[in-house]
Amino acid sequence: MKTITIEGQLRTEHGKQATRQLRSEGNVPGVIYGGAKELSFSAPATSFKTLVYTPDFQLAEVKLGADSYKCILKDLQFDKVTDALIHVDFLELVEDKKVIATIPIKFTGAAKGVKDGGKLITKMKALKVKTYPKHLRENIEVDLTELELNANVRVEDVKAENYEILNSPRIPIASIVLTRQLKQEEASAAPAAGAAKAAAPAAAAPAAAAAKPAAKK
Repeated sequence: MKTITIEGQLRTEHGKQATRQLRSEGNVPGVIYGGAKELSFSAPATSFKTLVYTPDFQLAEVKLGADSYKCILKDLQFDKVTDALIHVDFLELVEDKKVIATIPIKFTGAAKGVKDGGKLITKMKALKVKTYPKHLRENIEVDLTELELNANVRVEDVKAENYEILNSPRIPIASIVLTRQLKQEEASAAPAAGAAKAAAPAAAAPAAAAAKPAAKK
C-alpha cells in the first residue's frame, strides 16, 4: 500500500495565537492519537496534498525528529472562506489494536444487466470497516459479473476477509436499472403482446366452426 511521508515537528506552544502564527508561515497543525500518547505537531501545508486531495486510501508516515509514526488520516478541517487546510487528525496504527477505516470500493467484472442494455448505478464509493492494521489495503473488490437487470448488490453481499464491515447490511452498493430505451421498448412491446393475445381466440373461432360436423336432417 502506498505510504505518504510527512516531515513535521512537535509543537511546543499552543493556543490561538501560536496556531495563527503557524498557519501564517504555511504550516498546518495536527494531532496524532491512538498510540502510547497523544502528540501535537505541525508540518508544511504542501506535504499533505498527496494524502488529502485524493480518493485513494493511503497510509501516512509522520516523522517528528528522530521518531516516526505509521498512521491513517481520520479527520480534516478546512477554512470556511478560503477552503485551505487548517487542521489534521491522525490515528496511530498499533499492531495488536483494531482500527476503524473507510476503504474505497473497486468494482470488477462486466455485469450481465449492462450487457442486456441496463445502466450501472453506483450508490456507495467506500465501506467503513474494522480490522487490524496489517490487513488494511487500498480497496475492497466487489464483483458485478452476475448482477442482472433490476438487481442490487448490497453491503451484506460483500465478502471481505479479515474485515468487519460496519455499514448497515441492507444498504445497496450498486444497481442495474432499465435505461430509457429499454423502458420504451418494453412499453411498445406490451400493447403488441396484448393485441396478439386478443387475436388468438378470434382466429380460433372460425377454425372451430369449420371443424364442427354438419347436423343431420
